[in-house]
Amino acid sequence: MKFIDEAIITVQSGDGGKGCVSFRRERFIPRGGPDGGDGGNGGDVALISTFRKRTLFDFRFKNHFKASNGQSGHGKKQTGKNGKDLIIEIPAGTAVSDADTGETLVDFDKSDKIFAVVKGGKGGRGNARFKTSKNRSPRFAQPGQSGQTYRLKLELKLIADVGIIGLPNAGKSTLIRAISSARPKTGSYPFTTLTPNLGVVQADRDNPFVVADIPGLIEGAHQGAGLGIRFLRHIERTRILVHLIDASEIDPEAPLKAYETVNRELSMYGSLEDKPRIVVLSKLDLPHSEQKSSLFQGAAKEVKSMGISAITGEGVENLISNLVELLEKSDG
Repeated sequence: MKFIDEAIITVQSGDGGKGCVSFRRERFIPRGGPDGGDGGNGGDVALISTFRKRTLFDFRFKNHFKASNGQSGHGKKQTGKNGKDLIIEIPAGTAVSDADTGETLVDFDKSDKIFAVVKGGKGGRGNARFKTSKNRSPRFAQPGQSGQTYRLKLELKLIADVGIIGLPNAGKSTLIRAISSARPKTGSYPFTTLTPNLGVVQADRDNPFVVADIPGLIEGAHQGAGLGIRFLRHIERTRILVHLIDASEIDPEAPLKAYETVNRELSMYGSLEDKPRIVVLSKLDLPHSEQKSSLFQGAAKEVKSMGISAITGEGVENLISNLVELLEKSDG
């Protein structure tokens, strides 16, 4: 299934049913009078969030949704049947806004949250409703009200406890493979990861946590360079960040360059740089990585960092322990 994190859909509530024009006609009952029933109300449209869906892929080909109409009224003052409500399932983590005005309507920041988008049209009143002392035989009824139509913009922001960020080819996908059962594509070239990946880390059998591997950032991402800021929204809901730096690529002349580049892009996007984080120097199994890590740590003494090799497993358990500790602090 392709990862689709944006969609525009049109939702339409049901039309109200027509009121009925009818007169009671029974043997031996003269002047039976009007007995037309009301039309039924149109169905409402609502959205509900669920963890059963992970992307907005379902809306790529089907993007128009309509609730059923109310039925017309009948004689003997019988009200028409109401239209069936339409409930649309969307992934938990989806923000919904008006596609035309940009106004935010609701943020589904958890599962099983429900939001009524549009109400169905009211059914028209039958002619029995219009009988008066002056008009004993009204020969008219109301039409039902039309349903409402809304264009909605859906933006998915992944719900994860930990977000792994860094420059392209920093080893994010390799790390998530090492600490979880996720199997994202890996390769020795930039932008191997083109969509976010989720993995569950079983650090504690009773309290696992979810990690998101965010596609690589480059300088100018907030202005659209590389993959741009398209995936930065997926960092918003994470509780802590793992800032991964390829130790083998650290420039001895400017050891903080990669670190500062990513930090700058985060600050340009918003307040993401304020999230709790762990700086991790990766690929310690490669030649000269240990020496270059020392250069980074010497230049950034105020930054707490640790080294790992996702290939050999060096430092991985220590990283998981640190993540658990940070998550427990964020709970408090």
